[in-house]
Amino acid sequence: MGKLQSKFSIHTTKYRADGSMGEVGPAQSPPQHCPMHSDAVTSVAALKLDLCVSGARDKSVAVCSWRSGAVLRRFTGHQREVTKVTSAPDSNRVFSASRDKTAMMWELQGTSGPNQRFVAHDLVVTGLAVSPDASQLCTGSRDNTMCKWDTETGQCLRRVITFRNLVTHLCWVPREPYVIQTSEDKTVRLWDMRQLEVAHTFPTKQHIQTCCDVSPDGRLCLSTSSGTAGEGCEATLWDLRQTRSHVCEYKGHFQTTTSGVFLPWGPALTPSIATASCDGTVKVWDRDTAACLATLYLDGAGPLSSLAACDSSTLLCATSNSGIHVLQLRDRVEPALEEVAAF
Repeated sequence: MGKLQSKFSIHTTKYRADGSMGEVGPAQSPPQHCPMHSDAVTSVAALKLDLCVSGARDKSVAVCSWRSGAVLRRFTGHQREVTKVTSAPDSNRVFSASRDKTAMMWELQGTSGPNQRFVAHDLVVTGLAVSPDASQLCTGSRDNTMCKWDTETGQCLRRVITFRNLVTHLCWVPREPYVIQTSEDKTVRLWDMRQLEVAHTFPTKQHIQTCCDVSPDGRLCLSTSSGTAGEGCEATLWDLRQTRSHVCEYKGHFQTTTSGVFLPWGPALTPSIATASCDGTVKVWDRDTAACLATLYLDGAGPLSSLAACDSSTLLCATSNSGIHVLQLRDRVEPALEEVAAF
């Protein structure tokens, strides 16, 4: 099984919003499906219906049902660890990036091999974003470059080098020709994809910016920070409208915050975001007040690498040691985050 545990730990610790400890498992064991990958899962993204796509250190890309844990497709072709996966809404194409310096496109109804390869970077590809219509791809790398691609032809339309811009993550702004990018140089950039040029650089943070996400309405951006012993480790909300300013911060993790996502709005929930950290916890926050609504510690999961929001109350969390966990946000007197399955 490589480094991935063949049997998942089922102990979880729930914390109240004030940080005090609640129940400790294993009071009820969530369903443990067969692991989707044989090594650490590095990235997960939600697809249409009840599907998700994931990438891992085992070099594979997999599509499965997050409700049943059934693997529907497995794609192979990368020579080294997969670093990122993504897809456009309502598209039958998924995309992956890898330490082998390439990005690839896969057809859900196609063969197990890549439908398109994108080769232009000199180092690991660490950023991946696809346009809403899936016609263009944006990639970024630790080689300080950003590339714009035609997904049909595989042609690199433009390549830009920015000094010290070690890309960590990319996210396409819905319905706009813009991409948000985070970097090891502690900045968040807004790129205009029409000419692949920087349209705005947000104020520099104190720590490496590890991940980014954009709200469904395209008005807000979230970035997450590295850190240790509670210093740094925050998520930051930015306004993408005219002010393009820092709105608020979400502080409570004790190690690097590796991922942050906006939860789709639901009728019973306040606008919320979720974050995951190397400290093994997932937190849900009130987007507007920065109050922590719920915390879940995944015992034995190791550093958490990636989050994906399936709907207003369901999250997928990729982990280093125990695959992908399905988490449910329960709407009670006090909101509670619970693990309901793992695969």
